[in-house]
Amino acid sequence: MAKSTNTKSTGGGIKTVADNRQARYQYEILETYEAGIVLTGTEVKSIREGKVNLRDGYANVKRGEVWLHNVHISPHNMTNLAYNHEPRRIRKLLLHKQEIRKLIGQEEQKGLTLVPMKMYLKGGRVKVSFGLGRGKKLHDKRDSLKKKQDKRDMARAMKSANR
Repeated sequence: MAKSTNTKSTGGGIKTVADNRQARYQYEILETYEAGIVLTGTEVKSIREGKVNLRDGYANVKRGEVWLHNVHISPHNMTNLAYNHEPRRIRKLLLHKQEIRKLIGQEEQKGLTLVPMKMYLKGGRVKVSFGLGRGKKLHDKRDSLKKKQDKRDMARAMKSANR
């Protein structure tokens, strides 16, 4: 019997490992990007087990390279402590030069940040989807919740009307 994990399969060789659902609530996402990530072997093993937390993570651009900060990848439990990785180390993201140039210009705008939204396995490689976002104000968050609740109410009304 196979051990079940908390990963979701979305078909087509893509397996979602971690999802930052708070990102769309906290930020207004303007653009999304997909990037590879430089990892050690024990990090890949932990990611395959779904032991990743993207909630507090962010990315920034330094000297023409994009770095992922504050993403927690738990140490692999079957590996010797001497060979294991540090959970919150800074990791390099792999993007094309033209994408990095575009990010440099956009990140310098006031109030924009790079937020990791999803980590997944694609063709045997670990990928990170991150968005360029602007932080939402409290009233924007309230509007989002109100729209979500209205959508739910309409769906319930339609379902009961179709009976």
